[in-house]
Amino acid sequence: MQNMMKWMAALAFVGCAGLAMAEVAPDALVKSTAEDVLAVVKQDKDIQAGNQNKIFALAEEKILPNFNFDRVSRLVLGKAWGKASTEQKQAFQEQFRSLLLRTYATALSKYRNQTIEYKPFRAQPGETDVKVKTQILQPGGQPVAVDYSLEKSGESWKVYDITIEGVSLVTNYRGQFSNEIRQNGLDSLIQKLAAKNQESSK
Repeated sequence: MQNMMKWMAALAFVGCAGLAMAEVAPDALVKSTAEDVLAVVKQDKDIQAGNQNKIFALAEEKILPNFNFDRVSRLVLGKAWGKASTEQKQAFQEQFRSLLLRTYATALSKYRNQTIEYKPFRAQPGETDVKVKTQILQPGGQPVAVDYSLEKSGESWKVYDITIEGVSLVTNYRGQFSNEIRQNGLDSLIQKLAAKNQESSK
């Protein structure tokens, strides 16, 4: 639970402004888009007060488009992805996307004047898979180390994993989902995700 709360805090800082700008370096993209998200949260009193419609709209617009969702889904399901039917893949992605949207919305609602420190970015020319290292600085709390894994997808950089203090979000979800798939199958996982999403939307 503690790790999930840290992921929620980190996820609040992922944005998507300027994805079409292929010339922007991945570290500059992370910085500019994170600041874009924070600027909206700081200025919108409704979001600060917990307005779910505005929080979901911000997460939908500024966060999810910045992910390589196909790769995230493949990594999270592991071997089960290759065995899944087209219909199962589509159903899983729909429910997993809703799960992530709810997680990001929760993260945005918990923003309390945190700031981000960006570590020096190191990458070789021509690299298409990189990490951007940051720290979230919390008033009265310990810094939280956050690494964003990005790959160049077409003409833009997109996130495919987030690591909080050495623990990968993809690995965390893969562990949770693999147990359910192993015991009850992929359809059962999809049904449980759908039930959770339905319950959270009430």
